[in-house]
Amino acid sequence: MTLRSNSQKEGLEDPPFSKPSYLKCRLDKYSMHAAMKTKNLLNLALLTSLILSISCSSNSDKSTANSNVSTTRADVEDEQILAAKRLIEKMPDSADGYNRLAAAYIRRARLTGDFSLYQKAELAVNKALELEPDDFAATKLQAVLHIIFHRFHEAKQLAQNLLTQAEDTIIYGVLTDANIELGEYEQAIESAQKMMNLKPSLEAYSRTAILRSLHGQVESAIEAMRTAASIADPLDTEVKAWCYVKLGDEYFKVGNFSEAEKNYDIALKILPDYYLALSAKGKVLAAKGDFTQAIDLYNKAQNKVPIVETVIALGDLYYLQGDQEKAKLQYDLAEVIEEKLGRTDMRRLALLWADHSVRLDEALKIIESEYQKRKDIYTADIYAWVLYKRGEFVKAKELINEAMRLKTKDARILYHAGMIENSLGNKQQARKYLEVALNLNPAFDLIQAKIAKDTLEELKKS
Repeated sequence: MTLRSNSQKEGLEDPPFSKPSYLKCRLDKYSMHAAMKTKNLLNLALLTSLILSISCSSNSDKSTANSNVSTTRADVEDEQILAAKRLIEKMPDSADGYNRLAAAYIRRARLTGDFSLYQKAELAVNKALELEPDDFAATKLQAVLHIIFHRFHEAKQLAQNLLTQAEDTIIYGVLTDANIELGEYEQAIESAQKMMNLKPSLEAYSRTAILRSLHGQVESAIEAMRTAASIADPLDTEVKAWCYVKLGDEYFKVGNFSEAEKNYDIALKILPDYYLALSAKGKVLAAKGDFTQAIDLYNKAQNKVPIVETVIALGDLYYLQGDQEKAKLQYDLAEVIEEKLGRTDMRRLALLWADHSVRLDEALKIIESEYQKRKDIYTADIYAWVLYKRGEFVKAKELINEAMRLKTKDARILYHAGMIENSLGNKQQARKYLEVALNLNPAFDLIQAKIAKDTLEELKKS
């Protein structure tokens, strides 16, 4: 599974792939080539779409939910919560109602971005396990929540234990995600392959895309995510829109902004005002130089759900426009979200501080703690960048080499590698990495890309 044309174009050798049979099984069923192949992404939409079997309502509840064809997705999710509560009232000593309530909370949280609903889901699961400690459905939900709360080691251990009882698509998904987040990529490939063998589903294809993208196999990653989007349930609009956002992201990573925008538009047509799609389209418009519309879309997305990536991206646009006050407000908001609300991932905060060369001692403390828990390429990359900003160039090179071990086509990682090599006096290697990064995606980060271009120009003069 090599992509010679891409590798030659970008100046990199073809990535070795130790498992040529990886995820080939039954791909032809969905018109994919047999030999085809995420930035760190949690497959939350996919994990939670899998628990439909857990959260399905009773016949009477289904008739209530389906009685009005104009009912919105939000209304349906709220009805699922109410239906689960009614079941608990009828059967207070059964785990079933609490399982359904937890699943409904997870799906509602996914749609709204309300993180507190995950905490409610965990309380419901704990109650289910208190009532029935060996309940398989409750334990599966517990594994899903371990992933959501970034308890990756616990998720992996629980998934492995559950798989001794039964082969299960949800559990293989949890195990794959945990292995990806922990940087245990060979094990992730194995669990994803078993997931595909069990059922070549949306969830299996999306993880195929993530793993192929991580291994630098861009074209086949795109094909796998396209297949995932094509077979997604059209009634589950959030999951289908999510697939098209992720498909657009794969195009964006390699600088194909027109195809990226097309897929973001599809996502917005499926689910208007979807915050991930609004933010993604803002990103691609900013890359194309349309800051005015990009700012408008970022603001809309932030008003829907203020995820840190959107908040920082909007701050960057204000910064580039010379509005330092608005930029600072955005960066301060990102810090509040991460430090006070704990919504997503403290690594992003460490990267923000390193990018701006501020609070480097705190950034180092965060990333060292993360690196103790997980050895994925993105944690290694941020660790290397923080060390670089602190002047620890030799150790930074060790970490950036670790970040590049899969030969991922990621312009930010390559940019970091170029800057680190330059600091060590390795001008030729620095120039190569910076050229490859900017050729891959000249707008991978609008502020950092400008630094990359300026540094490259200086290197060409020397």
